[in-house]
Amino acid sequence: MSEDGLGYMTEERRMIRDAARDFTIRQVLPVANQLDGPDAEIPMALRQKMAGMGYFGIMIPEQYGGMGLGHFEYCLICEQLARGWMSVASIVARGQGGWIKSAMSEEMKAKYLPRVARGEFLNASALSEPDTGSDLASISCRAVREGDEWVLTGNKYWCTFADGADYLSVFARTSAPASAGKRGEGISCFLIEKERGSFPKGMTGAPIPKIGYFGWKTFELALDGVRVPADCLIGAQGKAFLLMAKGLEGARAHTAARAIGLAQGALEDAIAYAGERKQFGMPIAEYQAIRFKIATMATEIEAARQLLYYVCGEIDRGRRCDREASMAKYFASEMAERVTSQALQIFGGAGYTKLFAVERYWRDARLTKIFEGTSEIQQRIIATSLLGKSEVEAMIAARAFDTQAARRGALA
Repeated sequence: MSEDGLGYMTEERRMIRDAARDFTIRQVLPVANQLDGPDAEIPMALRQKMAGMGYFGIMIPEQYGGMGLGHFEYCLICEQLARGWMSVASIVARGQGGWIKSAMSEEMKAKYLPRVARGEFLNASALSEPDTGSDLASISCRAVREGDEWVLTGNKYWCTFADGADYLSVFARTSAPASAGKRGEGISCFLIEKERGSFPKGMTGAPIPKIGYFGWKTFELALDGVRVPADCLIGAQGKAFLLMAKGLEGARAHTAARAIGLAQGALEDAIAYAGERKQFGMPIAEYQAIRFKIATMATEIEAARQLLYYVCGEIDRGRRCDREASMAKYFASEMAERVTSQALQIFGGAGYTKLFAVERYWRDARLTKIFEGTSEIQQRIIATSLLGKSEVEAMIAARAFDTQAARRGALA
């Protein structure tokens, strides 16, 4: 691993990174190689070891039992965990709190965050819906106030870990948006406690078959009059979308870190294989075609890593950096698909088997271009920050607002 010359990597951060790498090689990678598959579950024993390392509380303040660190350290650790198994690097996010933590009341923080830091109270987020992916402002799941309760009705999609989580953060519309330019208004978020391995009363879930991202299941959820106490509302009513949008910078940095970890794992495995595999009387690492592939792969990984370091530093300094975070996520995820594909090519036919981890890196890298905002959404954000909103975007927003209005009329 390279060291940078820009002052990012302090001695403390090197120690954090190296400890996470050692943990991954010893604890995560062997489990992933053995268990990765559609029916696999991240073992509870591994989760407990991660909790012992403090990984569920990296960004939780020390006063609540967390490590009190920033996005930089969070991404350093998650990059290393993803080098072993991306799902493990992802379950760590279920304990950081993200924007939900900042929106909690002091009473909620005191009640929940110590448990979160110990890995005892993990989250699954229910944002997307069957007809709502990138356009989260158009969600139609509803929450209606009835006395001291909220009643939630609707459907959610792509809710990973919904069964194993200790609580769900469910986004639902509590009021209509006022205009096409403010379509995110009126969306609220609810913290719904539940028992692990089950769903709350009034909610059912069906697993979605996936080609990767194994170790936990992803669900479609049906909410049919789910009742929750009024104090389950996180933050101000109708303001959850705006708070969530502010937290996307950290989420996209986390995805970039995971993509880089996958690519690094594929590179290291490809280098090792190229040194061992012999063809025409010599290791394939001696052939220029392979050497140039590896050189290009390493260069692209390092470029993504340095961009990520910069973005994490800016987030931790409190500067809004929507464009740069989108750049990091876009560049790293596109890079990861290329690099893992090239690594699989170096393995040849062996790479297209379950005998080597490179096929797992390849499958999971493909997902990084989709979740936390597709590559196309990242390009849109970057372009808008440079060129301003296009007339097409305004037209799309108006059309979506009209569709929402029609839905409200049908439900009235």
